[in-house]
Amino acid sequence: MLTNIKLIFQGTMVLITLGSVLHDESIWETPYTFNPQHFLEKDGRFRKREAFLPFSAGKRVCLGEHLARMELFLFFTSLLQRFTFTAPAGEQPSLEFKLGTTRCPKPYRLCAVPR
Repeated sequence: MLTNIKLIFQGTMVLITLGSVLHDESIWETPYTFNPQHFLEKDGRFRKREAFLPFSAGKRVCLGEHLARMELFLFFTSLLQRFTFTAPAGEQPSLEFKLGTTRCPKPYRLCAVPR
């Protein structure tokens, strides 16, 4: 008896949420915290994680991935070379977000001190 069959009808829009893989406790040591160590080996070298798919994969991969990666690298490198970033005294940054089409961080304050 076939009672657990699920059908997806032709023309149905199917949206995949990559956020589920980014918060998978079986893959990430601390899935709900900001942890750059997820991408570093013990000796400090970069570690590629197959579960990290910010630009999707396969046939649906973002065509602008290489340009976006280059622009992000230049942008953040430029900022980090010129400023030291800290939270204001007595405040702790939060990873809370507003959910919509994307995850938008809730407003927060940051101090950028020129180097």
